[in-house]
Formats: sequence, structure tokens, C-alpha cells
Amino acid sequence: METHDAKRVAIIIEAPMKGRLTDAIEAAGVTGYSILPVIGGSGRSGHWSSEGQVGRAGGMVQVVCVIRPDRLDGLLDSIFQVVERHIGVVAVSDCQVLRAERF
Repeated sequence: METHDAKRVAIIIEAPMKGRLTDAIEAAGVTGYSILPVIGGSGRSGHWSSEGQVGRAGGMVQVVCVIRPDRLDGLLDSIFQVVERHIGVVAVSDCQVLRAERF
């Protein structure tokens, strides 16, 4: 089966910033993404967990999208406008997709 090169962009950000982030992603012309809850982790500030928190204000989400490689720079420029002022991690990796026309 033939596969095609793509880029997987995963952004972990504070849950209240989810709307601004998805707006930035869509402004870059990317219409497909998934949003996942992040239940805990460890970073520069140490270990953290969403366990025991009331509401979503203190939580984190991961937004993942898969795009054509030629769209990467525009997407990163757009999401950086949101992520640069907030807690967040952006990871870019190479991946393969089966149906290139969907990206």
C-alpha cells in the first residue's frame, strides 16, 4: 500500500486556551484536528496532575493535526501567536498517511 509524507503537529496547552488555539489552526487553513485531554505530566515546574481539580480552568489539552509538509511553516507561525504567551509545548514529527488527498 502506498503511503505519503506528512507532518504531525501536537500542541499541549492550557484548556482555557483551546478555542484560541483552534481558531489559529483554522486561520492557517487547517480544518482537521483532534483534541485530547491531558491528565498529568512533568515539566520544568515539576509533576502535575488534573486529579482533584474542580472545573477545567487548571487542565491541559493536546491538539493534534496531520498536515502536508508544505503547510507546516504557516501553521507554526499561526499557533506560535497563541503558544508564546502561555504554558505549552509544540512537537512536530514526520509521519505517513494513506490518503494524501485528505490533508
